[in-house]
Amino acid sequence: MKKSIDERWRLDGKKALVTGATRGIGKSITEELLSLGAEVCIVARSKSNTNNEAHRYSEEGYGVKGFTCDVTSAGDRNALHEFIMNEWGCLDILVNNAGTNTRKKTIESDEDDFISLMKLNLGSVFQMCRLFRPLLIASRFASIVNVASVAGFTSVGTGSPYAASKAGLIHFTRYLAVEWARDGIRVNAVAPWYIRTPLTEPLLKKEEYLASVLSRTPAGRVGTPEEVAAAVAFLCMPSSSYITGECISVDGGFLKFGFSPA
Repeated sequence: MKKSIDERWRLDGKKALVTGATRGIGKSITEELLSLGAEVCIVARSKSNTNNEAHRYSEEGYGVKGFTCDVTSAGDRNALHEFIMNEWGCLDILVNNAGTNTRKKTIESDEDDFISLMKLNLGSVFQMCRLFRPLLIASRFASIVNVASVAGFTSVGTGSPYAASKAGLIHFTRYLAVEWARDGIRVNAVAPWYIRTPLTEPLLKKEEYLASVLSRTPAGRVGTPEEVAAAVAFLCMPSSSYITGECISVDGGFLKFGFSPA
C-alpha cells in the first residue's frame, strides 16, 4: 500500500543532527526540520548560543537537544558522537552546515587561510560522515545533506580556497552517495547563491554590490535561509527516497544565467 502524503512529506520521529545550527542557514534548517516533526540536536561552537536556542525550542514544545562542538576538533566530534549514541542510539539525518570564508584574493591568502578553510568546510564533513556512519546505518533510511555553494561550480569572487573546498564537498557528496548507497544512506548537497544571513548582510548593504548580484540572478532577488532549509528538508524526506548524489542549486537561476540581452 502506498504511503500517505503526510508520511512521504513529514519527518515525524526522525533524529537529526545539524551543525552550525544557531545562525543563518543552519538555524533555518533546524526550524524547518523541527516543524516537520523531527527531533533535532543543534550543534555549534558557542555554548551560550547553543544552550539558549535549545532552551527556546524546548519551551515551544519541540524535541531538541543542544551540544557545544567545534567540528574541526577530533575530541569534540568524539564527544558529540558519544552523546548521540547514548541519547538516541541511531541517527536518521546528518546536515553538515558548518562552514566559513575569509573572502581574500588568492595572492592575499596564505597557507593558514587555505588549511583552516579546508579543515572546516571539507575536512570536518569527511570526518563527521565517517564517524556517524554506524549510527546512520542503524537508521536503515538515513540521509546526509551537505551545504555547499555555487562557488563550487563557478567563479563568484569569494576566494579560491573557499571555492576549492566547496567544489571538493560537492564531489565528495557524489562519491559517498555511490559508496554508501547499499548501506541505506543517501548523500546529497545544496548549493546556495547569495542568501540573506548575518554573514552576507555587510556585503548586501552595499547598493552597488547588491545591484551587481541582482543583475546576475534571473529571479531578481536575494534568497532567504528558509528557501535553503526547504531544499535540505526535502532531501531528508521519504518523498526523495530515490534521490542520491545530487546537488540542488538554491540560486534563483544564477548558475543557468549565461547571456540575456535587454
